[in-house]
Amino acid sequence: MTEPTSTTQPHTNPFGRLLARGDALCLVLFALIGQGIHGTLSGLAAAWRGFLENSLPILVVWFLLAPFLRTYTRPTWRNLLLNWALAVSAGVFFRFTALGKDFNLGFFIFWGVALASTLALLLAWRGLAMLWWRLHQNQSVSNAKR
Repeated sequence: MTEPTSTTQPHTNPFGRLLARGDALCLVLFALIGQGIHGTLSGLAAAWRGFLENSLPILVVWFLLAPFLRTYTRPTWRNLLLNWALAVSAGVFFRFTALGKDFNLGFFIFWGVALASTLALLLAWRGLAMLWWRLHQNQSVSNAKR
């Protein structure tokens, strides 16, 4: 994932912006899938609540860490995995704290499921984004040579 990096500032790096939007969508999708599996996705209010309880804590930590880890200015697999491990873990901790839940077996099960499912979504997204970006760049180079 190192080829599409740019020396430009984060707000002018189109690949970084694309990755940030997709990563956020993956983290929201995690909550929606979980709600669907648990049968709690029964309307807009439930979806909003699921977002607030499950995605928002992770998203907040994710985007607070991203500038320090250079997740989008230097998008490497290492930066992604470090951001993922720290943000999902801290987000799950904050979620349980905010909801007043006990740190028992349920915490560890949710933490494991959150880590596994968000990683699967993020890796799938990042793989597709890399493929699309490379194809797009190759087309741009081919068109420029004509």
